Amino acid sequence: MMDLVTSWVAAAGYVGVFGLMFLENLFPPIPSELIMPFAGFAAARGQLSVTLVILAGIAGTIVGNMFWYEFARAFGVTRTRGLCEKYGRWIGVNAADLDKAEETLRRWGPLAVFLGRIMPGIRTVISIPAGLIEMPRRTFYAWTTAGTAIWVGALTMVGYILEEGYNQLEPWIDPIGKGLILLVGVLFLWQLWRIWRRKKEG
Repeated sequence: MMDLVTSWVAAAGYVGVFGLMFLENLFPPIPSELIMPFAGFAAARGQLSVTLVILAGIAGTIVGNMFWYEFARAFGVTRTRGLCEKYGRWIGVNAADLDKAEETLRRWGPLAVFLGRIMPGIRTVISIPAGLIEMPRRTFYAWTTAGTAIWVGALTMVGYILEEGYNQLEPWIDPIGKGLILLVGVLFLWQLWRIWRRKKEG
């Protein structure tokens, strides 16, 4: 199973890593915690360059966050909140998620953008209030890049280092890999159920 998934990631290449990380920041159930370690695993096998994998992951994450930041900044508070209330059940980002991100941003300021890169549930939506309050672009992108580089780099190196000890860890790697894939499937189904429930309640 691990070999199969690694082959898929390697076949997708840097564009695939970029695309998956871009989508991870648009549709949270696609987790970077799975994408980047597998990419690092492929890099350790010589199928990809670890440096380019990290750069592709960083670029995909920044572009994904750029979408939400610039969208919120252009639409303004009233219209963006209205869209989240009306269509949030379809994209998994509702007004409650936005409120949570806004509270974090008020408490921590630009540091929240940095910390948000590694906080589940905040990672995607923190860019929206940053855009709504018109945080300076230089500040937003600098803190986003810094947090993203640490998070993406760490996840990639986990996979890279894990592959080097593959012979010793082989009996555990496949079960762990299958478990992670199962977890992704469960999270995806949970998100669909959450969207369906919100639609029904709305």
